[in-house]
Amino acid sequence: MALTTDQLKKYWDTANILRKNLDAAEYKHIVLGLVFLKYVSDSFTERREELQAAFQDPKSDRYKPDAKRLKAALDDRNYYKEVNVFWVPEGSRWEVIQENAKQADIATRIDNALYEIEKENPKLEGIVERRYADARLPAADLGAVIDLIGSISFGNGRHQASDVLGQVYEYFLGMFASAEGKLGGQFYTTPSVVKTLVEILQPTSGRVYDPCCGSGGMFVQSERFLEAHGGRLGDIAIYGQESNPTTRRLCAMNLAIRGIDFDLGKTHGDTFTENQHPDKRFDYILMNPPFGNNASYPKAQLLNDVRWKKYGVPRERPANYAWMSHAIHHLAPKGRAGIVMPKGAATSSQGGDNLLRKAFLDDDIIDCIIDLPGQLFFNTQIASSLWFFNKDKSKWASSRRNQVLFIDARKLGKAISRTQIEFSDEEINLIADTFKKWSTGGYEDIDGFCKSVSREQIEANNDSLAASRYIGTSEETETAEDVDALLEKLSLFELEIQESLEQRSIYQANVLESIRRLRVAKND
Repeated sequence: MALTTDQLKKYWDTANILRKNLDAAEYKHIVLGLVFLKYVSDSFTERREELQAAFQDPKSDRYKPDAKRLKAALDDRNYYKEVNVFWVPEGSRWEVIQENAKQADIATRIDNALYEIEKENPKLEGIVERRYADARLPAADLGAVIDLIGSISFGNGRHQASDVLGQVYEYFLGMFASAEGKLGGQFYTTPSVVKTLVEILQPTSGRVYDPCCGSGGMFVQSERFLEAHGGRLGDIAIYGQESNPTTRRLCAMNLAIRGIDFDLGKTHGDTFTENQHPDKRFDYILMNPPFGNNASYPKAQLLNDVRWKKYGVPRERPANYAWMSHAIHHLAPKGRAGIVMPKGAATSSQGGDNLLRKAFLDDDIIDCIIDLPGQLFFNTQIASSLWFFNKDKSKWASSRRNQVLFIDARKLGKAISRTQIEFSDEEINLIADTFKKWSTGGYEDIDGFCKSVSREQIEANNDSLAASRYIGTSEETETAEDVDALLEKLSLFELEIQESLEQRSIYQANVLESIRRLRVAKND
């Protein structure tokens, strides 16, 4: 049973009314944490009822003839772990929380309930956000949110409940991202971009990795694709890393609600300096790394890093080529990657970007470049592209050695709000089918939309990977490319100004502190 968009919107509107003046960034943890608590509690209760029915059935090989053995079996954690269900202590179960929703101390009760669940389930250590007692949401409003989550119809069966709760979680994540605007893009990649990446990579088995995984949308869509194509949950292994501890918790809850096993490393941390999976190689890598002012890494600290050994040391800011080099390093011998990049990365020659791009092309590891329309993302208006890497092009039925497919998708998409557009399923299928034909047979260039380009042609264009250089596009498009490059430079200039102002503030503070100390010394 799936909820309709109207039903999801109704739940969201009610939850949003209860938010009142509370900041969306704080409120999302309250709501999503309760969705998670509802899921783990309901899953536990259903599993317990399944076990009880089996233990009391004389025909079952799990039959327990006496009350003592029955109770011991029902309390055996292994029966829950074997189906990926978390153990929930009695005082932490949803019915207890809902019974006390009107109590003045309900926030503390929720924190305690989550603490007990975390204590019983080591995998949830550091994952569950316990901040209800510190939140600025009145107890009456918190109780109303609990009643709202409790009123959602989850259908019959653990798998149906998981699907519905996953829907609610994903829908709410998207709405919170929209409410937070640019900040929302730090933890949420719009679904149509994620779907496009997944439909082209088509992960069906093996290891899937996202080194800046946000709230886990890439993983959820990968599992969704797998199940839609006859695979089973668990056919792919999920690995990720996230630098923001709060966002990492969102990801872990997002995956746990769907019963997806995962390895997000031992802790949160910077992917460049605290790589949680340094020795692993992956079959599929999907990522939407930071753009603009946040896109940097400590180059001086990592000059001799193994990740730069093959293609060279990337420039420090923006770290576009550092992210791509990190991904390529972690690909298995036949691995493939899909990465969101600012469009300027396709033509940049600053800081040696052109040398690394040339090295990628000479090594023949780039499959495809897709130019995206603007307004697909919450966090940036900088024009973007999708880059697809492949460590072994020989597996394609069509010989694509030293060729790159360019797709211009900038005219696709429809408006869903004043500031945002999205691809339709038909448009995603058009893009994915174009790539599939290019790699397996039946492909033809389409003027203004797609073209397969040889290494020699790219070299003749100074190793530019701008789609408009090769696809029959208008002069207006070339001008847009110039504007994109200018915007990237302005973004870097903005960062330099901010850093200069910060340094100036530190200098002024030091001067004022020195003057203060001189006055104190004189008075003494």
